Amino acid sequence: MPLEAAATQSMSKQHKAFLRKLYLAHLMDDERHNLLSLNKLTGMPRRTLQDSIAAFEDIGIRVEFVQDGSRNNAGYYRIVTWGPISSAWVDTHVDEIAAIIGVNAPSEALA
Repeated sequence: MPLEAAATQSMSKQHKAFLRKLYLAHLMDDERHNLLSLNKLTGMPRRTLQDSIAAFEDIGIRVEFVQDGSRNNAGYYRIVTWGPISSAWVDTHVDEIAAIIGVNAPSEALA
């Protein structure tokens, strides 16, 4: 089912959570992000971000936090592997995903 058709129907919480994970993984794969930068970029609450990142393994995406400084939160997330997910598909549909989950698309956030 195309994303447009899915968006017009009522979407389950699980489906939105899945799309949120894809969106966040896309952002992390594109640039260096930590919780603060992801919060500023997406407007998602810190706890939502933490829960989504912690659940990446559930869909096969492996992520690691790269320590970049002496403070615990000094660093960024890095995607180790997308597992069974096609990162190319996510790249192609990122604007639609952003619209469905209610955040600015990366291109809009930079404007």
